Amino acid sequence: MNNDRLLLLAELARLGSMREVAEELGTTTSTVSQQLAVLAKEAGTALIEPDGRRVRLTPAGRRLAGHAVTILAAVEAARLDLDPSAEPAGTVRVAGFATAIRRSLLPIVAALPARHERLRVQIHEHEPAEALQLLAADEVDLALTYDYNLAPSGFPDTVEASPLWSARWSLGVPAGAGVDGDALAVFRAFRDASWLVNSRNTADEDVVRTVASMAGYTPRIAHRADSLELLQDLIVAGLGVGLLPADQPTAAGVALAPLRRPDVRLRAFAVTRRGRRAWPPLAVVLDLLTGPAPQRLVRNAPA
Repeated sequence: MNNDRLLLLAELARLGSMREVAEELGTTTSTVSQQLAVLAKEAGTALIEPDGRRVRLTPAGRRLAGHAVTILAAVEAARLDLDPSAEPAGTVRVAGFATAIRRSLLPIVAALPARHERLRVQIHEHEPAEALQLLAADEVDLALTYDYNLAPSGFPDTVEASPLWSARWSLGVPAGAGVDGDALAVFRAFRDASWLVNSRNTADEDVVRTVASMAGYTPRIAHRADSLELLQDLIVAGLGVGLLPADQPTAAGVALAPLRRPDVRLRAFAVTRRGRRAWPPLAVVLDLLTGPAPQRLVRNAPA
């Protein structure tokens, strides 16, 4: 089977329409249709079927699309492995959330020129869903993402994810509103409060709804903010309560109520497309992110 045709099938499984596949790969819809018809002949079975004005994959098409991801990743890994001893050179494009960029990426970026003068890192600040979309479209090489232990995100088969670190989170409340007890007791104390959540990611809202449900109620989501600084300003203004990192200082007027039993922990990941990790520039960055060296650098990094 032709790898280019397998790519078309894999992209159709990801995007859902031939038009979007054509736009993504810079070709025409008719070309996509013709090439998938040839692939069906090579496979000896129908791969797509009409679905109104669109098409959808047949069961055989879905199975072959899954194989295509593995095949294309193996081909890419083999291509990148042809010269593993080559000096890493090129630009590694990284999309990630601000905390991971500050905590994990910036310390190693500062050290790269002395070790690999021909390697560059290009940084884009994005929330996890945005970063993963850029990774799927091959617009970045590495995504730094997060989820919570109480709201695991999971990853598609097209990517590989490595854990980086985790951090405990607490509930940000107005100063003086101290609450004792476990996480459920803390949440019950704010049953009637307005809740503040992220405007660009649903992970913390999922955590809030999960713990509130365990505490026996549905939280009232009132405001959404992308900035933790703005979220704290909203707390000081008496507009609600929301999740905040437990290991970072808070603004005057904000207190942290610990969340334990169940704990709430943010988990950071380094995510790449399958088959790309052998590319020398990316391998260098991943080794520094996940190995022992970055841990020493992280402790010296600004919070």
